[in-house]
Parts: sequence; structure tokens; C-alpha cells
Amino acid sequence: MEKAARHRNNTEKNHPGGSESDASPETGSGGGGVALKKEIGLVSACGIIVVLLTWVNCSSVRWATRVQDVFTAGKLLALGLIIIMGAVQICKGQYFWLEPKNAFENFQEPDIGLIALAFLQGSFAYGGWNFLNYVTEELVNPYKNLPRAIFISIPLVTFVYVFANVAYVTAMSPQELLASNAVAVTFGEKLLGVTAWIMPISVALSTFGGVNGSLFTSSRLFFAGAREGHLPSVLAMIHVKRCTPVPALLFTCISTLLMLVTSDMYTLINYVGFINYLFYGVTIAGQIVLRWKKPDIPRPIKVNLLFPIIYLLFWALLLVFSLWSEPVVCGIGLAIMLTGVPVYFLGVYWQHKPRCFNKFIELLTLVSQKMCVVVYPKVEEGSGTEETDEATEQQQPICQPTASKDRDAVEP
Repeated sequence: MEKAARHRNNTEKNHPGGSESDASPETGSGGGGVALKKEIGLVSACGIIVVLLTWVNCSSVRWATRVQDVFTAGKLLALGLIIIMGAVQICKGQYFWLEPKNAFENFQEPDIGLIALAFLQGSFAYGGWNFLNYVTEELVNPYKNLPRAIFISIPLVTFVYVFANVAYVTAMSPQELLASNAVAVTFGEKLLGVTAWIMPISVALSTFGGVNGSLFTSSRLFFAGAREGHLPSVLAMIHVKRCTPVPALLFTCISTLLMLVTSDMYTLINYVGFINYLFYGVTIAGQIVLRWKKPDIPRPIKVNLLFPIIYLLFWALLLVFSLWSEPVVCGIGLAIMLTGVPVYFLGVYWQHKPRCFNKFIELLTLVSQKMCVVVYPKVEEGSGTEETDEATEQQQPICQPTASKDRDAVEP
């Protein structure tokens, strides 16, 4: 939207003859043919990466967590390098855009709707705290490690991202930031010289890690939903040997590939941000209602009510102004969300379905089970034989990590 439009305008200003210079007899239709080929190639590469990471997640929980650790470490090392280079720039006196008179200069008229939209887009980078909740069953000692992971990660991520952006403006103007497709790459080209190749690799590592983390966590969300009867039962099954939710991972992979039909990343971020914040608010409001209506139910993790109330106030303002600023985008996001209503009534609420329909679903489930080699996870009560103990231990990671399987569990 606004940011993408400014980027396009700056690109056209920097390359006023782009459309003419890109035209060639080989493309037939000029630069449009080259751009189309590049976009097809990029989408194909993204699809291959998604499929590859899905295979890794289907193969082993340990592999998936190791991949996540490596990519996260690579991203943090690159961001650490950027922060150090920014500090060196400041020591050299390169802080023109950090001075108050320049830092607070308006490039357009302030608008509360655009500010809310900026919060919505910016919050996308800080949304990882929520995904850890999806894998609570695979955490070691979740009631202790889940709050600890969130309390540590949010300040750490905030510190790293804020100081990385401070470092960017020591070498780039706001206009250059808006015109750059990959700010870290442009930053590296300006300051790293012959070692500028480090930044594209770091951006790729960051992207790999983000996709891998989303596949890992979102698949567990579908797994839990199917176990509660809100999705097809096959999604609640795990591989008989690897103990990974293969059907849920494949469903997540297909859903991710469908998002590649559009190349407008900012629109996708707005869709995701708006819908996520909508559900965040509803979820937190539900917790407040439960605290009031059922004050005596067990709460292993409990916080003061002041925090969810403050969040709800901020949430309401953010969504209202975002809807006012981008009614079409937010309206489409709401429409996408509401498509789940008829699916819920047909698949969950409607209990007495025709016998032929149930037979078809059973057949489809059986075929999917055979293709994916999956069964329902079940922990046997008591063990009379060695084989029963081994089978129970193999299925345990999805249900509840044991001491012998802690190496396969997710550790924050």
C-alpha cells in the first residue's frame, strides 16, 4: 500500500528509463517479460524451499529444531554485525539522520490511520512470541519454560531490531530505506565492500528460519484443532515411527503454497496482521471472561488482569484505525476469516450427516492414513511387555515429553 507505492515511485525516479532500457527483441513484450520470468522463478524457488522444509519437519522433530537453531543463530550473528557496524558509524560521526531535527522530520502529513497501519505491519516482526504457545505439548516443563522463553525473547528481539534499525540510518537515508527491497543487503553493499555477500546469505537464513518455524508451529495448531474435532480427523494423526504430524504438516505446506499466488508482500502482512490481532484480542477477552466466571479453575500460568486490559485497549484502537485507514484490505481479511463460518457449521455443528457422506470421509481418512503411514497418538496405560514400552515411548513426544525423549523436545 502506502509503503509499496513510495517504493515504486522512488524506483521510477531512480530509473526513469527503465521501461525503455529493459525492452529487447528477445523478450517480445519488453521489460514485462523479464519481470514475469523473474517473478515465476522467485515463486518457484519459494515453493521448493517450502516443500523442502516440510520434508525436514515430516522426517524428524530433532532435524526441524536443529535447522531452526542454526538459522536463528545465523540471523542473530548477522544482526549483531549490523549493530556493531552501526556503532562504528556513530563513533565516526555518521549520525545525521539520528539527530532530533532530522529524525522527526515529516515526509508527509501525519495520519493516525497510517500510524496504526505502521504498528500493524511492524508488529509482524515481533509475532514470534505467540507461536511458541502452539508447541506447548512438546516443550520440556512448559509451565516454567514457556513464560521464561517469552520474557527473555521479547526484550531481546526488541533490543536487536531497534538497534539494527538505528544502524541502518547511519548509512542510509529514509528514502533509501523505503526504496530498498532488502535493507540489510543495501546496508552491506554500502559498508562491507567485498564481503557484502554475507548479508544476502544472512537474509536467506532469516527467511529459511522464519518459514521453518511457521511450518513447525502452525502444523501443531492444525493438529490440536483436529484432535478437538474442528478439522478432519486425519490431521490429528502422527507417523508411526517418526512421531511427526505428517498430515498436518502437508496441510500447512499446501496452505503456504497457496499464498504464493500473490507477490504483494505488504498486502499479505496486512491480512495476517489484522486477522492475528483480531484473534489475539478475542482470545485475551475470553481469558478475562473466564477469570470472572470461573475464578477457581486451575491456572498454571497466571498474570495480573491489568496487563490484558491494557492490551485490549491498545488492540481496539489499533484495529479501528487500521480498518479506517485500509478498509478494503482489512475488509478482505475479515471476509477471508468469515469463510470459516460455513465450514464450521457443515463440518462441526452439523452432527447428523448423511451416511454416504460419513462413508466417503472414512474412506478418505483411510486412504490418507495409508499414504502417510499415520495413526492416532495414544499412550498405553501400564506396560506388560518390552514392545509396549517401546511403542509408548515412540508416541510420547507428541503427547507429553519423557525424560528419555527430552532431546527431541523443543527447548527454548
